[in-house]
Amino acid sequence: MTTAKPEPCCSTDCCGGLRATSATPPDVVREKVREGYAAIARAGAWSPATSHAAAPSAAGCGCSSSPVGGGCCGPATFTPDQLAAAIGYSQGELAGAPAEANMGLSCGNPTAIASLRPGEVVLDLGAGGGFDCFIAGPKVGPSGRVIGVDMTPDMLTKARRNIDAYTAQTGLANVEFRLGEIEHLPIPDASVDVVISNCVLNLSPDKPQVWREIARVLKPGGRIAVSDLALLRPLPESVRQDVEALIGCVAGAVLVEETRAQAAAAGLTDITLTPKPRYIEAMNDWQDPLYRRIVQSLPAGTGPGDFITSLDISARKPV
Repeated sequence: MTTAKPEPCCSTDCCGGLRATSATPPDVVREKVREGYAAIARAGAWSPATSHAAAPSAAGCGCSSSPVGGGCCGPATFTPDQLAAAIGYSQGELAGAPAEANMGLSCGNPTAIASLRPGEVVLDLGAGGGFDCFIAGPKVGPSGRVIGVDMTPDMLTKARRNIDAYTAQTGLANVEFRLGEIEHLPIPDASVDVVISNCVLNLSPDKPQVWREIARVLKPGGRIAVSDLALLRPLPESVRQDVEALIGCVAGAVLVEETRAQAAAAGLTDITLTPKPRYIEAMNDWQDPLYRRIVQSLPAGTGPGDFITSLDISARKPV
């Protein structure tokens, strides 16, 4: 695999102008996240080699950046396919999903964790452009259903545009997308076999409520398969408060054991948490600008991998 030279990020003066604290109202946090992901959706999945486009970050900077390909509004300087391959997606899965669905926003492969079966109803929290939904669709087949929920209208528009390409490629019409917040899912009680999510739960300002919603919509015996970022130890305040880091799925992460406690409090059982450091190692190897800035804020002699891990989370709703 070849790597591309990182694109320069705009300065911290530009991108760090708006800070989120523990006292920041949840709706304000959601709106900043929505703005950041709307910018990514409008720009599309750009490779590092793609020329820059002006796209404001959630901090309100108007600097030119390559969302997803590096800079204020995106978490990576490598291509979306490079990232997906590094965290476990097969070439067949990448080839089967519409090209525009993968925007480099993954930190794991929840569809692999879930071991999806034909006929199952799958719910993807924070579906984005539909990448995991379109991978899940062929696994559950024509008798199954995949529902993606996202709170960003621009992402929803992009995901729905990808349905035609998915249907043409697979012959399936089993994927749909709904607008909604993951704290208030537009899904009936006990109607879902599997809940998946990819690097999204950490963005929520009310994670216990998300876990309660997951438990509500799952059928008895249903399961979850979540890939997320989690903390091995608390982040320095200078990183935790950075809104751009929040949109890069870092500042909103909680401790691994806090994740376990939240899932258990929602009534889920058989909780298994598996740290997967490769995602963070890949960020270091490819010198992602967001992570380079975070490194500068960490205590001497430490790196992102000492604080942050990609985490596979599986659990079940009791029968």
